[in-house]
Amino acid sequence: MPPKFARQVAIAGIGATEFSKDSRRTPMQLAVECCSLACEDAGLDPKEVDGMVVFSAENNPEIEVARNLGISELTHFSMVHHGGGAACGVIALAAQAIFSGAAKNVLCYRAFNERSWHRFGSGVQDRPTSAEAEVVSFSWSSPFGLVSPASWVAMFATRYMHEYGATSEDFGRVSVIDRAHAANNPAAYFYERPITLEDHQQSRMIVDPLRLLDCCQETDGGQALLVTSAEHARDLAQKPAVLSGAAQGASEDQHMMRSYYRDTISGIPEMGLCARQLWEMSGLNPDDIDVGIIYDHFTPLVLPQLEEFGFCERGEAKDFIADGNIALGGKLPINTHGGQLGEAYLHGMNGIAEGVRQIRGTSVNQVSGAENVLVTAGTAVPTSALMLSQDG
Repeated sequence: MPPKFARQVAIAGIGATEFSKDSRRTPMQLAVECCSLACEDAGLDPKEVDGMVVFSAENNPEIEVARNLGISELTHFSMVHHGGGAACGVIALAAQAIFSGAAKNVLCYRAFNERSWHRFGSGVQDRPTSAEAEVVSFSWSSPFGLVSPASWVAMFATRYMHEYGATSEDFGRVSVIDRAHAANNPAAYFYERPITLEDHQQSRMIVDPLRLLDCCQETDGGQALLVTSAEHARDLAQKPAVLSGAAQGASEDQHMMRSYYRDTISGIPEMGLCARQLWEMSGLNPDDIDVGIIYDHFTPLVLPQLEEFGFCERGEAKDFIADGNIALGGKLPINTHGGQLGEAYLHGMNGIAEGVRQIRGTSVNQVSGAENVLVTAGTAVPTSALMLSQDG
């Protein structure tokens, strides 16, 4: 049975810091700033916030952020594991808290200095050994050189290429579209810096077949979203982005970015599980979706996401993309903010904010008449997805 909170909950406020490579302030400052801006955007006093949902990887604890915002009481606080796979999951948990009555106004945020304080994509080669299960799991792959997110994803990309005849250029087209959209976005790190497919092909190899321009950025910054009931949102300052669906998914023999032991590794079954839930919960189908905010930490995993959601058949995403469908004016424009390759890497939270802007009609790359926006979270991990829709 689909969750009953569909269309009963909305995102009412969004707030972000600037996206940079050196924020020159602490992650706590970034977290408080973006949360304050989300409340200001909604026209809500931060003192009215009574819930927070964050990533387990978040290093800015709810109680510290609450104290800095002047929030006196929290009646709900929870977190979601698995890195970028948590992005839409935090919104799903916030929706459940609101629908159940556990909280009225919930902040979800992600803030870090993942460029200036440490290099987020550097890998796990320096991680100390331990008998803890999560650390032990790396022992099956790290000794063979699979020590970074790029190397983990390269395995899936190589198999996808083998099975479906995809090429590096097919992956590159995703990067080109993202950067084209980012070039129009003053908030994007790569504002006014589009690339060509030739630029992509000439970028240096990171882990074959992934080139530099297949890989998302490392970013300093913060992004927050204020979630409340659809009824309450109608009384606030902004047009509500109604949650018509939200789902999480972990599939058989699930591993953290290294689910190599399944019968096939050219699909993303956990995202397919999210897709089935979203279609049932929202009552929508692929033809109803006007914009896709597709998680793009690495370009190769954009393709099977399009297939899992039924925008094209298995192995046909390369043709779907080559036909211009993901560009502005295409059947499914994606990542109209520039994505994590072009705007910023905030573990997908900035993508949710872009979905809200599309519903409001305020995106710098606005899709005319956008009524339903699909947003996906991190891939190759336990994941999540959501559907944002117009109110009414």
